[in-house]
Amino acid sequence: MALPPRPASAQGSALLGQLVEGPPRALPELSFTDEEGTRKSVADFAGKGLVVNFWATWCAPCVEEMPSLDRLQELVEREGILVLPLSSDRGGASQVRGFYARTRVRNLDIWLDPQGAAGRALGVRGLPTTLVLDRQGREVARLEGSADWSAPEKLEAIRRLLAAPAPERPTST
Repeated sequence: MALPPRPASAQGSALLGQLVEGPPRALPELSFTDEEGTRKSVADFAGKGLVVNFWATWCAPCVEEMPSLDRLQELVEREGILVLPLSSDRGGASQVRGFYARTRVRNLDIWLDPQGAAGRALGVRGLPTTLVLDRQGREVARLEGSADWSAPEKLEAIRRLLAAPAPERPTST
């Protein structure tokens, strides 16, 4: 199982905040929990495009980008695309719930990775980091750092990378 290549340290800062696309890569086994503590995995979202964001309420760049992730979810939910913000907060769902209420996040569900196991399995080097997973659950892009996910160019990239397959046309015999 290969993870995306990490940028060389000299290039790393230049790529911060840039959506880096690559060939689809299978993910290692990993799990996270929903608001009620039920274990979930990427396989539970088969057929959906996923924008998986690793964040925490104490991370200033994470807090700054959260409204744009909330807006992204609103803009793409009808297209079978789901934003999964995986919080690494030790305070769990109640801490995230309070944060969502204070910051008026309305479109995102609460997802938790409090021990950071999913982030480690995916090679996340810092917060925030966002992975774009195609409808087969493979990583097709990654962005380290924060971004305005509701900006036209990011929205277009997400829609292009996670477009639903065209329905098969019947063949005539």
